[in-house]
Amino acid sequence: MLDERTPDGVNKQGLDIRPTPRAEMDLFPLDSFPYEYAGKEIWVEFEMPEFTAICPFSDFPDFGIIRLKYVPNKLCVELKSLKLYINSFRDVKIFHEHVVNLILEDFVAACDPLRVEIEGDYHVRGNIKTVVRASYSKPE
Repeated sequence: MLDERTPDGVNKQGLDIRPTPRAEMDLFPLDSFPYEYAGKEIWVEFEMPEFTAICPFSDFPDFGIIRLKYVPNKLCVELKSLKLYINSFRDVKIFHEHVVNLILEDFVAACDPLRVEIEGDYHVRGNIKTVVRASYSKPE
């Protein structure tokens, strides 16, 4: 937690907790292809069990499983680009909560789904298990 007694990005423990700025993340772009059955709802689910990013507090890697479930509208995500996008987080300093929201934003921008649910299921660290979920539904 930051307060007026600490410089920007430094917490009360004296740790530099600044995450990687979005402009410096260098994430692989998500690509898509046309969904030929637009109007026919299906759920598509992916599990990416080797997710890694850097903890802004410790500079150690955080490991987890990213689960993504969506209903395509007119586009489907291309799998190789999804793999490369997820793998490109490995050098990014980012908080768990921000990972899931960023993936959600980028996925919605790339694929314009009817619905999407994203879950970050992180490995235990310091006796704490973290699971973060975010979802989006296209306005009607």
